[in-house]
Amino acid sequence: MSSPEKKADNFIEEIIVEDLDNGKHDGRIHTRFPPEPNGYLHIGHAKAIVINFETAKKFGGTTNLRMDDTNPSTEETLYVDNIQNDIRWLGYEWEGETRYASDYFDDLYTFALQLIDKGLAYVDESSAAEIETQKGDIGVPGTNSPYRDRSPAENRDLFERMKAGEFADGSKVLRAKIDMAHPNLLLRDPVLYRIKHEAHHRTGDTWCIYPLYDFAHGQSDSLEEITHSLCSLEFRHHRDLYNWLIEALEIFPSRQIEFARMNVDYFITSKRKLRLLIEEGVVTGWDDPRMSTLAGLRRKGYPAEAIRNFCMDTGVTRRDNQQTLDLLEYKVREVLNRNANRYMAVLDPVKLVITNYPEGQTEMLETENNPEDEGAGTRELPFSRELYVEREDFRKEPQNRKYFRLAPDKDVRLKSAYIIHCDGHEEDADGNVTQINCTYYPDSKSGEDTSGVKAKGTLHWVNADTAVNVTVRQYEPLFTDPTPMDHEDRDFMEFINPDSLTVLTAKGEPALADAAVGDSFQFLRKGYYTVDADSTPEEPVVNLTVGLKSSWKG
Repeated sequence: MSSPEKKADNFIEEIIVEDLDNGKHDGRIHTRFPPEPNGYLHIGHAKAIVINFETAKKFGGTTNLRMDDTNPSTEETLYVDNIQNDIRWLGYEWEGETRYASDYFDDLYTFALQLIDKGLAYVDESSAAEIETQKGDIGVPGTNSPYRDRSPAENRDLFERMKAGEFADGSKVLRAKIDMAHPNLLLRDPVLYRIKHEAHHRTGDTWCIYPLYDFAHGQSDSLEEITHSLCSLEFRHHRDLYNWLIEALEIFPSRQIEFARMNVDYFITSKRKLRLLIEEGVVTGWDDPRMSTLAGLRRKGYPAEAIRNFCMDTGVTRRDNQQTLDLLEYKVREVLNRNANRYMAVLDPVKLVITNYPEGQTEMLETENNPEDEGAGTRELPFSRELYVEREDFRKEPQNRKYFRLAPDKDVRLKSAYIIHCDGHEEDADGNVTQINCTYYPDSKSGEDTSGVKAKGTLHWVNADTAVNVTVRQYEPLFTDPTPMDHEDRDFMEFINPDSLTVLTAKGEPALADAAVGDSFQFLRKGYYTVDADSTPEEPVVNLTVGLKSSWKG
């Protein structure tokens, strides 16, 4: 398809527009996302997912999902299921069924035999250490393996016997025969196959030799006729081998294009390091809300729309970049402010008694669900003589004239209720406030106020008799340093934030007992919260998703 109406917004799209204008691949655009199923997807993967799916969608193309399952030691069906769930949650659907590199094990084996027959691959019995030494160094040519000049017939026989299971793990590998003096060290006879007598999560014990990523990647792209193989910048030096194998095998010429990784302050995206956090008990699992995984961010309450917006708005570049957590939270807040209903919950409650309100009386007051959404409607709140308010909303002695909350002889409005006047308080032997005593103005009801009393402050509150106990998990970043991996002389675990999780028991309005797992809402004046998977109607549990205020300046 020729697409003059499609404007290129980044260097990848410029390549695609040029290909379309030249009629390459008959105007077909086909990308893929190829995760390894050895852990959960994280915020860095989200960037790659968005780039692949959005780029294809923009130009009328499609995207494959392919599991790069070439290492049976680390891969599990559990991870496959979670990867699929995460991609769908982000809002994307791939072309056809999920594909697997293991679907192509027979094809890859045939490709390997073709390279052997062409004299372009050989079976090597050198140890891993010896192969590493043979490769030389930057500016220093490598040395040939003593097995490099075996005949194609001998190499084919040995490789077939490797497949038959005759040899032990690590005893032999298949290497490409390229150039031991090549300036790109990855082309100094790279290993293509290794022996692993391990069961595979899909093929079982059928295979005991497995292709390495560099051999499986490009050939799988070619077999699926991927037109544009978009991957992160760390694979730039692999592109030469990618192209060499395609040319040597004379197969469909997929094109690899690299874009910069996206890093985010206070997050780490190494699956090995994320697994260590779990194993060391720093977090509870892959979906802990403090993790950078999509499962963790979802459980914390980040909307998929916010993550997509974040990934798209940070652009596509050729240079690795560090994004601020403030920007990500701004995107989350932007979505939740529009969509989340407002509720009242008191996180650090102290009792407030309205001494002139009739004992035993309860009235229902109407309040709006979401001021940003007229269609969200209203709900009713019970109101009576005894309430809970935030401890921090009362001061025995205000320090300045700009303090507009509760203090002796001060007036404040209770949200959607009445104006009250603070008459005094009670405290225990240690000086802690145990009760605030107030009177209310009966003619100051919200929406019907004829009192003439002016109150500059408005407080949230909860009716004491009907309050629901809510477990509130307050989260801070898991690390005290925004880039914990960037310290050569210190381990990233040294930057673990001991205050990353604080658990409170709050008092919430009755409607919170009916909130479903995954529901997000704003606690007035406190922040945005999401119902956790541990929650029950009897014992609601919510996670702090993001605070109300941001320091990010757009």
